Amino acid sequence: MEKNIGKINRRQLLGGSIVAGLAGLSLFSSSANAAIGKRKPKRSIRFAHMTDIHLEPKRNAPNGLTAALKHIHAQKDKPDMIITGGDNVMDMLRCDANWADTQINLLKEIFAKECKLPVKFCIGNHDSWGWDKKSGTKGNEELWGKDRFVKAMGLENRYYSFDAGNWRIFVLDSTHIDEKDAYTAKFDDEQFNWLAEQLKNSQDKHVCLINHIPILSAAVLLDGENEKNGRWTLPDEWMHLDSRKLVDLFWQNKNVKLCISGHLHLQERLEYNNVTYICDGAVCGAWWGGAFHQCQEGYGLFDLYEDGSFGFEYVDYNWEVKKA
Repeated sequence: MEKNIGKINRRQLLGGSIVAGLAGLSLFSSSANAAIGKRKPKRSIRFAHMTDIHLEPKRNAPNGLTAALKHIHAQKDKPDMIITGGDNVMDMLRCDANWADTQINLLKEIFAKECKLPVKFCIGNHDSWGWDKKSGTKGNEELWGKDRFVKAMGLENRYYSFDAGNWRIFVLDSTHIDEKDAYTAKFDDEQFNWLAEQLKNSQDKHVCLINHIPILSAAVLLDGENEKNGRWTLPDEWMHLDSRKLVDLFWQNKNVKLCISGHLHLQERLEYNNVTYICDGAVCGAWWGGAFHQCQEGYGLFDLYEDGSFGFEYVDYNWEVKKA
């Protein structure tokens, strides 16, 4: 769970002083020594989570991403690394190969110029090339789908894991092609089976999962007029279709502590079965058009501690919308 530091008000402070005075100095001394003896847990890693950048040459997006990276690097307590949350580029679902490469190359250029920290990339639905029928692709083109982004960014695979102290962090792939809506949200069988085996063999580690589309979310109901027909409806591409299956998997593996996502451009925190689900707001806000609903452009700062606890802060990097 997240570390919270309680605040002592004036009444509690005065009351405590009176009691200590009546009981003698020994009571105060033992309490002080107990507080001194309680050590803060060691931090395993601090990382910035940048999701839904939606980079393209237009909309002043390059300046926005540059500002976000500068803000991260200016943190007094600087992160050890950056982990993106998917939808790194504006959109490759509907475009031709040239425009796909233009977006990816711009992403690589800005990170190479402005980022001095290690970066791990997660894939989002808009990072897949040609899935939408409006793209004009046939599906048999070289580097069609996710292969273009995986190869260009030098990823070892579309999903992977790495260790940070006694935490194991999984960077996973939420999105899969769908004939009706271009994509849907789930872990395919290959990835789910790999994850289940990895969790089984990681019982000595605390676990954090990072993927693009929320595994479990309440904010998903507020993303669009999902109640306009007189009852709540949930689009199948807004939250994982295999949520129940994943919740059961996490119940069997109590070392799963934290699941981080993006996609909604909304910031929320939800806890279920002792697992915390955090959906981070978007670096681009409303696709570089200002805040999306009540959520400003921003990024997440996460601290993972060796005792399995964590800290989280959503950071507004004070981006002002400007015309390109």
